[in-house]
Amino acid sequence: MADYYTLLTNAGIAYETACKAAGVPIKLSQISVGDGGGEVYNPAATATALKREVWRGPLNALFQDEKNPSWLLAEVTIPPEVGGWYVREAGLWTDTGILYAIVKYPESFKPVLATSGSGKEFYIRSIFETSNASLVTLLIDDTVVRATRAWVMGYLADELAKLDGKQSVRVVATENIVLSGAQQVDGVAMVSGQRVLVAGQAAAKDNGIYVAGNGAWVRAVDANSSAKVTPGLTVMVEEGSANGGSLWRLVTSGPITLDTTALSFEMLAGRTGIQAGSYKSLTVDKYGRVVGGTNPDTLAGMGIKDSYTKAEIESMIAQASALPVGTMVAFPVNKVPPGFLEIDGSVKSIAVYPDLATFLGTSSNKGDEGAGNFRLPESRGEYLRGWDHGRGIDAGRGIGTYQGASYLYDTLGQLSMPNRLASSVQDEDLAGRITRDLTVCQPSVTTNTASYVDTGRAVRTRNLSVMWCIKAWNAPINQGNIDIAALVALAALATETNQGTAKVATQTQVNEGTDDATIVTPKKLRRGFAINLATNGYVALPTWLGGLIIQWGNVNGVTYNTANGFLQTPVTWPIAFPTAVLATSTSIVTGIAGNAFVNTSLELRTKVGGSWIYSSGVVGNTPILSYIAIGY
Repeated sequence: MADYYTLLTNAGIAYETACKAAGVPIKLSQISVGDGGGEVYNPAATATALKREVWRGPLNALFQDEKNPSWLLAEVTIPPEVGGWYVREAGLWTDTGILYAIVKYPESFKPVLATSGSGKEFYIRSIFETSNASLVTLLIDDTVVRATRAWVMGYLADELAKLDGKQSVRVVATENIVLSGAQQVDGVAMVSGQRVLVAGQAAAKDNGIYVAGNGAWVRAVDANSSAKVTPGLTVMVEEGSANGGSLWRLVTSGPITLDTTALSFEMLAGRTGIQAGSYKSLTVDKYGRVVGGTNPDTLAGMGIKDSYTKAEIESMIAQASALPVGTMVAFPVNKVPPGFLEIDGSVKSIAVYPDLATFLGTSSNKGDEGAGNFRLPESRGEYLRGWDHGRGIDAGRGIGTYQGASYLYDTLGQLSMPNRLASSVQDEDLAGRITRDLTVCQPSVTTNTASYVDTGRAVRTRNLSVMWCIKAWNAPINQGNIDIAALVALAALATETNQGTAKVATQTQVNEGTDDATIVTPKKLRRGFAINLATNGYVALPTWLGGLIIQWGNVNGVTYNTANGFLQTPVTWPIAFPTAVLATSTSIVTGIAGNAFVNTSLELRTKVGGSWIYSSGVVGNTPILSYIAIGY
């Protein structure tokens, strides 16, 4: 057993059992102290009173231990005006006068200030265990409760430590660090005894407020228990190159068990790394802090999605400023501008002029255009007239229809013509014998609203001959600078007579030599060609010429040592024939005696060489062979 202890007495246990059975609280009201009868002794659970009680007073406080919920702490302060004895024992009493617990207390003298000239702030704390601390209550007489200065200071310190606002730290460690020894944190050299907020440990349960030391760091006294580390804990950071002057907050939800629960700290206020300046677009975190800023120079960069792009606007401007397909324009010259076609009733391809074909449809077709074609209207030699379109002036006309020439005659009026032929004789007497004198007559015409159409004659007004053209293309480009219609011919495949685009032939097409619609590049023309104009050399023709190779060279032979005997010297071609040797020719260029008979030939020919066999009727000369080899 420990030297000093607290025991529940048998009477106290019985009292506690009865209270539990009745469902009523255990009520503790007083504590007494004694001198043990003048000596130290070991109290027993059978005690019902102190050995010798010297003072009794009301309990000041009754606490439940933070780490052991079944432990209770009872405290009392002995007034300075009593004393003159030793304290060796103490007892806790119920409101019914039962000794609930007895305490063996370390021997300590309690002086009386008035008589001994010495004062002592004396208080007793007794710790005892109960099976259900929630049933134990304290009965306090407010008129006699006293608190010591030490108790008050300790109590205040403990309560202040439980507040969310903590004493500031010097720096905050946002990355995993070793929690021991001197080190630099956020550019600051830590000194032993300085406070550090640790917020970036790999094991988040180790985060919290620490005091740096030369050895292992320990948690700060205001953040070293679960009761002192609660959700919403805040702490200011004094220094640091990145996080100096910032305010941090514990965002972990409760309940929190220190050294077990993962602790997560976030910056509530402070520098976010963004440079001072003006920004068009800002990024704000959940605390309302600006954590990013950019200056985009495009609508997309500003996040605007319901506007036209630059390309779309340029396209719309180009199309708005250009004439739409189907527009008819009169030109006073015999020249069709790019993008237009003369309105001459000709047949055009729908594939070449898809926009115009869509616009005109079959309005001018006669039925003989052929598949994939359409016909233009005819404007040559014609006046253009506005379509009546329901007005009634030229009723019955369809759009694009032809109308013959016409003018008005008076069908009901009278035409009077004065007779300017005068004769004094009868006509039959004058027939064939007189000349009639005709003078200009001026008729008078009585007109009305009736008309007559004569398709054989028309009234002609003064006019200017023009060429009527129709807009044929619709492209989203600057019509004043580029016109696709002018590129139609150039977009076609180039031929001997047509300027246009060209396709580069493949090497296979070049080698075969049968394609007449592609062009050949110099590289493909030269492929396979090689030449070496040395004594021993070759010419390799391009692959499109079959890859024929002609090789030549000289070979030093062996001195003739036997008349009419055959000698053999190996020959190696300057380059190997890829496929085969077709033919060879040899001659001896030197080393022949006068009037000597010589035989020479190339035998055993392969792709890499052959064997020179030769003989002579005269000995003593050293021949040099000259050869030509042809292959591919």
